Amino acid sequence: MTVTISTGSAALPDPESDGFGPFAHLTVPNTPLYRGVMRVFLVAKERFAVHLRPEEVHATLPAAIRPAELEAVVAALDKLVGWGNLRADPDTARVTAVEDFYRKRFIYQLTREGEAAEAALSAYHEALGRRGALQAVALHDIVTQLRALLVLAAEDEPDPAKTHLALDTLANRFAALADNARAFMGSLQRTMDLHDVEEEVFLAYKDRLIQYLERFIQDLITLGGRIARLILELEEDGRAESLLRAAAGREAADASPEEAESAERAVYERWAARWAGLGAWFISRDGRESQARLLRGRALGAIPQLLAVVRALNERRSGRSDRSADFRTLALWFAEAADDDARHRLWRAAFGLYSARHLTVDADTLTARAARSVPAATPWAEAEPLRISPQLRRTGSYERRGKPRKVEDREERRRALAETAAKQAAETAAARARLVTDGVTRLSELGELDSASFGLFLQLLGDALATWRPGMRHTVATSNDGSMEIRLTALTDGTTAEIRTPGGVFSGPDHLVEIVDLTDGDEPMDGDPHR
Repeated sequence: MTVTISTGSAALPDPESDGFGPFAHLTVPNTPLYRGVMRVFLVAKERFAVHLRPEEVHATLPAAIRPAELEAVVAALDKLVGWGNLRADPDTARVTAVEDFYRKRFIYQLTREGEAAEAALSAYHEALGRRGALQAVALHDIVTQLRALLVLAAEDEPDPAKTHLALDTLANRFAALADNARAFMGSLQRTMDLHDVEEEVFLAYKDRLIQYLERFIQDLITLGGRIARLILELEEDGRAESLLRAAAGREAADASPEEAESAERAVYERWAARWAGLGAWFISRDGRESQARLLRGRALGAIPQLLAVVRALNERRSGRSDRSADFRTLALWFAEAADDDARHRLWRAAFGLYSARHLTVDADTLTARAARSVPAATPWAEAEPLRISPQLRRTGSYERRGKPRKVEDREERRRALAETAAKQAAETAAARARLVTDGVTRLSELGELDSASFGLFLQLLGDALATWRPGMRHTVATSNDGSMEIRLTALTDGTTAEIRTPGGVFSGPDHLVEIVDLTDGDEPMDGDPHR
């Protein structure tokens, strides 16, 4: 066997020779006709037609792009054959004489390259037209799959088939969530651009859009902390790594013996990258905010932007004159003015930029004004002129000479700020420790709370009640930072709970409540009836 190695500089690739020839019809003058011809062949393929004759293509083309002469379609077919989109075979089925045999007749069919190019163009148009969605259901599915992985990780030897299936389902749901969220936020930003807004359509669905965003934000707050907690539990003691290696071994089981080790290593690296992406989406690490937090911020910021678009549309509908029209009218008045004096008067009347009659006021000026009061109705031209320093008139600035100000020492203020921050952190930690319950208890048994503990309790209670729906008796909510969780269960005995605070007494229907500090790892198992 002879191996030839060529050296020297590589020439620029030729698109047609490198397999990109089937895309050449997109950059030529007659592109609509070529695209229409290719669509005709795709439709024919779906109907299991193998070959098409030029007259069949001509009759099937849409009227908007159909040439008047058949020869134009034949020329387009020949061009597509040259680019590799179609294949031409001699048409001998209709030969009735020797003259017909020597006449140029062909039938055409799609090539593998042409079909692949059309599939790529279809995927391109589909990706551009996709609006995306904020999939709250995907968040629930991710929680379910993570809990299934926790169960598998608890086994001595996790089943590779079940592990691979759970991880594959988790990766697919997460990829769909991320892709759809990115597409939705992009389409939402384009919708808020006033150039692309159809007023009637936008005003009709803006309320539903805002409710949709609020519902997703609520689910993201509620489930995002839980997902982050499950990911951290799986990463403890290398359990996630063992599951990823089991899935990689399962996926690389069919590789040949000489490639088994490298194939398993490549598959494991791919699964590790997916797991790292999942963690970065829900957990803030190394000073970098999680993608879930960024998405929540963008969704929250989209609501006031939507309202601003509504205000702009209402202003546009109310018939307010455009500022540019005012300036054009003013420019016309300047052009029609009789002389420069008239233009100066128009300038002062339009913009109110009169020449300055006073530039500074000192103690002597105030004393003179107090001694001789000038009525406010006195015209400026008749008022006594103001005497100013020649230096101020010559240089435009007047500064009293003297020692420069001393550099202020802010060390004491910085120390006070640091002490205040440390005090607030200690109060927050004490409030968290005061609120954490030892199992399930009643609201009425929380006793008396200080101001910091009561404020934190109100935040947790508000998050829990925000998830409450008609007919529910149990709910679980997580704080915004994912560090605390409250589990609330309604009671049917009609009792009332009272919590005493420095500001008064907080009262309401009694509930069963459990407040857990997630940073301590104190989370009940799935068998807890109040979960």
